[in-house]
Amino acid sequence: MSDLTYVHSVVLGIVEGLTEFLPVSSTGHLTITEGLLGLPVDDRAVTSFTAVIQLGAIAATFLYFWRDIARLAKAWFAGLGSAEDRTDPDYRLAWFVIIGSIPLGVVGLLAQDLITGPLRSLWVVAAALVLWSAVMWFAEARATQSKGEKEVGLVDVLVIGTLQCLSLIPGVSRSGATISAGLLRGIDRVTATRLSFFLAIPALTAAGLYQLKDVDTAVVGWGQIGLGTFVSFVVAYASIAWLLRLVQRHPITVFVYYRVALGIALAVLLGAGVLSAT
Repeated sequence: MSDLTYVHSVVLGIVEGLTEFLPVSSTGHLTITEGLLGLPVDDRAVTSFTAVIQLGAIAATFLYFWRDIARLAKAWFAGLGSAEDRTDPDYRLAWFVIIGSIPLGVVGLLAQDLITGPLRSLWVVAAALVLWSAVMWFAEARATQSKGEKEVGLVDVLVIGTLQCLSLIPGVSRSGATISAGLLRGIDRVTATRLSFFLAIPALTAAGLYQLKDVDTAVVGWGQIGLGTFVSFVVAYASIAWLLRLVQRHPITVFVYYRVALGIALAVLLGAGVLSAT
């Protein structure tokens, strides 16, 4: 019988879908939830399960942004064969998404043992939740929001892609890192958020497919994986729509209070021995 039940799959799928695109760290929340459910947070079978169900969240991104994705893909393929089509801003943006995803892919592969091992500690999550909140606050304080999608340049994307690597630390948040980086580069909040979604597609798709090889069906059955992925898809779709509406009217610092409170509460629970760090 699998150690990870269907109830676990539903709970983890909800957490993944709800937090993947919010700047609160999905990995951090999944790690906390695994600890509360009594699952070994540093077990490779469990970490591979959480990586695979990210594919549900990515499918939600494909569905929500399918018109934008189709537009960028069309411009990219057209530009490969035509010098005239290379002047299309969508061709440039498509390349920016590809280039901006490279740093995370390289660092993710090179640091895989670190990411799935020592960093899978709830002490790391607690510290990252609090410390990265300061970066988010600083980014909003310094934001000029003077650049729209057409003004985004290669250096902007490289900075965003490089800072996205820090999201491999549980508790930092991939969207928190990319949106903060975009704001620090003068990009407006909505454009930075959309870029965060676009950059998530190659990064999380690759991570989910790569982790399929580590799925231990003696611990996690395909039924649990399928259910968790489906639940994360449904919840993530709703989360995307909500976040895009939110950032039109509010700064990302609205999440800082929650992050700091959660980080402190987690540290207290760990210090009291209520939760185990791994």
